[in-house]
Amino acid sequence: MHDSVYPRELAISNKENGYCDLLASIDLSTFRRIPWENNVPFFLVSFFDPKTSAPICADPRGVLRKAVDNAAAHGMECISGVEFEYFNFKETPESAAQKRFTQLQPLTPGMHGYSLLRTQLNQEYFHALFDESLKFGIDIEGHHTETGPGVLETALAYTSVMRMADNAILYKFLAKSVGLKHGVLPSFMAKPWGNLPGCSGHIHVSLKDGEGRNAFSLSDVERDRGRANAAFEDTRYLSQIGEHFLAGVLAGLPDVMPMFVPTINGYKRLVGGEAFWAPNAVTYGYDSRAASVRIISPPSVPPSATRLEVRVPGADMNPYFALSAIFQLGMRGIAKQLKLTTPPISTYQSYPARKEVILLPGSLADATNAMMRPDSIAREVFGDEFVDHFGATREHEVRLWNAAVTNWEVERYLELA
Repeated sequence: MHDSVYPRELAISNKENGYCDLLASIDLSTFRRIPWENNVPFFLVSFFDPKTSAPICADPRGVLRKAVDNAAAHGMECISGVEFEYFNFKETPESAAQKRFTQLQPLTPGMHGYSLLRTQLNQEYFHALFDESLKFGIDIEGHHTETGPGVLETALAYTSVMRMADNAILYKFLAKSVGLKHGVLPSFMAKPWGNLPGCSGHIHVSLKDGEGRNAFSLSDVERDRGRANAAFEDTRYLSQIGEHFLAGVLAGLPDVMPMFVPTINGYKRLVGGEAFWAPNAVTYGYDSRAASVRIISPPSVPPSATRLEVRVPGADMNPYFALSAIFQLGMRGIAKQLKLTTPPISTYQSYPARKEVILLPGSLADATNAMMRPDSIAREVFGDEFVDHFGATREHEVRLWNAAVTNWEVERYLELA
């Protein structure tokens, strides 16, 4: 299952170019020390073509850098925060393999979100995650138990989008490394168990204008009563720029799903839809945890905290790709001055007979097909080279899944067939 080559030749490294090396350029601004490894120096790199020195199309940091540059060209700075939910097991890589990844023992029993007691059962591990994060340059805003056996949630502090993506990917590395030292196996798999809520990777986003002001917040004149020309009541305290950004995200959401949910398992988290607060449709709403995009604005927060929370990604996301998708789609909405074409989710909840809601792709295969369509919005904002490469990697994942024979199939069909 692990570390296998793609049977289908891809453009970046293939037989024709001799499976060539790539150029790796160290980004000195990413310097950190790994505190649990004797403070060894650590850097992140970006990848370039060895012949042309052009950025590699699928380099995650390079893809996000394009989104950052696009926003900067419009006088905007991308700001974001990421929340991870993740199961933790009293296992090691060896014990999990010996058990064939079944009957794994959760770190704690029961469903205890925001518990003051459950963290005390594994206090050293729980505190080490927080303390080592700070030493590693990852600021944490919240760290607590979530609903599910052995589930924790860690919210990373809001910052510039590139720093956030670095922090998010490195928090997974940190959690797994700290876990090894404490006999704990943390998992960012989106849906380890079918009958329990999955693990989300919610993303909060906003833009700063050239004066450092939140571009999603209203002007001082509008703040008391809200924006008179808002498309709906739910967007009354979201700026016009914020509304265009929201419309852009919603318009492109079905075409970039593999960038939010890149695994086979991730789509099983979305099967329950609103029942598990895992949205499976193109929806939005003010302070709605049932929607794909939650509008967080006054009166529930100060104007400076106005933002959007994209709730589709699971904890298995690649933060660089997910954040790139949000900001590229949002900036497309601003550039094209897109308008909201559907009402808020509360309309559908009040009138279930309304049918215009658009469902998101229900599998990685469907999502990849949507992304790779010749006229997909993904091709418009990311280009053919990236979509063809990344899409082919997801097609490879689908082929592996289609060839697999699962325990469920054996248990259901061995005698029944």
